[in-house]
Amino acid sequence: MDLFSEGKTVLKLPNAELIYISNFYNKIKANHYFNYLKAKIEWQQDDITIFGKTYKQPRLTALYAENSASYSYSNITMKPKPFTKELIQLKSDIEKASDHKFTSVLLNRYRNGNDSNGWHADNEKELGKNPIIASLSFGEKRYFHFKHRTIKTERYKLALEHGSLLIMRGDMQHHWLHQIAKTKKQVDERINLTFRRIEHM
Repeated sequence: MDLFSEGKTVLKLPNAELIYISNFYNKIKANHYFNYLKAKIEWQQDDITIFGKTYKQPRLTALYAENSASYSYSNITMKPKPFTKELIQLKSDIEKASDHKFTSVLLNRYRNGNDSNGWHADNEKELGKNPIIASLSFGEKRYFHFKHRTIKTERYKLALEHGSLLIMRGDMQHHWLHQIAKTKKQVDERINLTFRRIEHM
């Protein structure tokens, strides 16, 4: 089910609140940031181990922060690089929109339809009890799928547009899973920035 329309939408679901702004940045600004991020971010491709088998992670990633707090998921520990001027500007814009302060951004670069991010929740302990996650998308539209862990009828998808912002609030990360699935369609690159607050443990 596709729940969202043009502009800003606030959606209250069981154990979750989502805010989606389809045109957070206009096309000119979105194009500028996409080209900057693609060229200037120090991208890496980590190994990921699933059920005892090790693979190259099916996307490129990077972690930037205003502090030195690392971030760990799926047996990967990332150490941040310092925020660039452009990332600070993006963070400032998102903080105004979300009324929330962030310390770090995890970037994902999906090079084509084979690049993906499987079902997961952003519930790592360093994110705190009920983390607010602000997800900014540039480039090719990809579908964000999300489903409730126990209420099987609560399952949705959202097309994340070029220049759009999705904010996840409440206790969503405890009760919901989300993914960017593989697609056999011919799709161009997408860059996603997930702003979060990561404190030193």
